[in-house]
Amino acid sequence: MENSFLVFKITQMPKSNGTISATSLEEDIEEETTVRIAIQGYPGAFHDVAARSYYAEREVEIIPADWFDKLVDLVEDPGKADVGMMAIENTLGGGILENYKLINQSSLHITGEIYLRIIQNLMALPGQRIEDLTEVHSHYMAIRQCKPFFNKYPHIKLVETLDTALSAKNIRDNNLKGVGAIASSLAANLYGMELLAEGIETNKKNFTRFLVLQHQYFSGNDLTQVDKATISFTTSHAPGSLNKVLSVLAAYNISLSKIQSVPIVGRTWEYMFFADIIADNAMRLDQGLRATRPICNNLKVLGMYQQGKHY
Repeated sequence: MENSFLVFKITQMPKSNGTISATSLEEDIEEETTVRIAIQGYPGAFHDVAARSYYAEREVEIIPADWFDKLVDLVEDPGKADVGMMAIENTLGGGILENYKLINQSSLHITGEIYLRIIQNLMALPGQRIEDLTEVHSHYMAIRQCKPFFNKYPHIKLVETLDTALSAKNIRDNNLKGVGAIASSLAANLYGMELLAEGIETNKKNFTRFLVLQHQYFSGNDLTQVDKATISFTTSHAPGSLNKVLSVLAAYNISLSKIQSVPIVGRTWEYMFFADIIADNAMRLDQGLRATRPICNNLKVLGMYQQGKHY
């Protein structure tokens, strides 16, 4: 649709189409309703913190999932969740390749993003000291981020678990004395834990980027706020194919903020590219994608949205 930018909002664009189409927002989330948000992890996890920060002015219901593919399943079923909040990259660990592939293969669209500073805290049941602890439980990544802190406490055994917040919940549910957890301050509040040490992570500039996933292609804002897109595509094996794609985008004053290659299963040494691109407005993004389509293969627009805030 050449005049798609004459409308105020867009939604439900098939991923197989590299341009924007306009429809109504009849399926959008009603402003007065509680938003059901599927997360990987449990209430109090950093996915939960990101969800509550993004929907700070809304009532939220957290729908937990043990794994990211389960998160996608929950959001793809309108009866179970309205939105998904999915980690996609971290300043320490880089991009999460499997999550790119999950989004690409799903029926969902990226409608927003948020950057969350990861602050790890040591907590235990009230009335205890660090010296009283014999074990500390948490997700393996949280333990890795905090190991130098525990060098001062060699008597404490670090135990890997499924989830940061679930570790705190398990201590509360089972009244485990002498056992601590590494988790968010939200988890401490939810499960009645006492903070023994705050900000124990080694790297103080550790951010995780989370994506908001919905059935709608674009939701909740007018087009003037759209300035970022996430796309997937493949190229031919001809020399300079990828460079041609990037050159066309640059010609439209579209900057590349991230590009990630993922092997294509069953096609040896062939790769799919996932890219985040940024422009002044949605129209420029759309024009650049239209121009790019003829020189790349299998272009999908996984989402067009507003650049996320840092918390």
